[in-house]
Amino acid sequence: MAQMVLASPEIPKPVIITTIKPLAIIAQSAVGDQARVEYLQSAVQSAHEVSLPVSALKKIDQADLIVWIGEMFESRVAKPMALLPADKRITVMQLSLIAPADAGTQEKAGDHSDHGHNHGESAHSGLGAHSGLGAYSALKADPHVWLNPKNANLIAAEIQQRLQLPVKAIISAEQIADLAAELAPFSDKQFLAHHDALGHYTSLFNLQSGLSIRDANGASQGVRSQYRLRQQAIVSAASCVFIEPQYADRDAQVIADELSLPVALIDIQGLDQALVGDAYASFMQTLTVQFKRCFNG
Repeated sequence: MAQMVLASPEIPKPVIITTIKPLAIIAQSAVGDQARVEYLQSAVQSAHEVSLPVSALKKIDQADLIVWIGEMFESRVAKPMALLPADKRITVMQLSLIAPADAGTQEKAGDHSDHGHNHGESAHSGLGAHSGLGAYSALKADPHVWLNPKNANLIAAEIQQRLQLPVKAIISAEQIADLAAELAPFSDKQFLAHHDALGHYTSLFNLQSGLSIRDANGASQGVRSQYRLRQQAIVSAASCVFIEPQYADRDAQVIADELSLPVALIDIQGLDQALVGDAYASFMQTLTVQFKRCFNG
């Protein structure tokens, strides 16, 4: 008589839900095949404009861990995030991260060492009873924190600790140094960008901070600011105008035509990046190639 072998059911993997694609890139790099990673941002949404349909709320309810930037960046999802238990939520802006040099701080936004992670938000964020979100650090001036690889490693470490996985970097010091060497020849080159989002990247790699058509939240600036922007672009001999995929050439093409500058694509959200084990390192390499194109014609 044939022996029947019953296969034991697989233990389901933890599910991580991130609000935006860049955080999914970090999460996937952090957990590899130890968890399933999904994100809520659609391909046509700005990271500032993510909102949650009913289907997304169901996903969040069933997830093991939710990762989002924070209320100042994602105001449309703040209410459901505030209802989540602290041990199920990582609010990135409440971690001890590195602020850009021009954000009013020299190194850190808090009094924490490079390797210190205060596990659990409530211990270092002052979560309030009303909003459950707490106060923000000086990083709120530029919430595009994922563009600094050192911040990506810190966020990844928090995810790994929450899932009780070994803590390891998702981009090595050697890889960061290689990127810095690639970018060093362009340290004195100026550019324009659709909105003020590259501060973390330019600060870490000692690049010009760039001139922005819109503010850090993607909001239009006034006529006087637009006039000054054009004058600064001329004086500083800006090389190009960066456009982002989800915005197409809105605003950017107009000013590029006025100043006779080329436009160059830069995908700061990694919309085309596959969620694979080395996703973040690959994303940073692609971003660096795109940045250099502004100055290489």
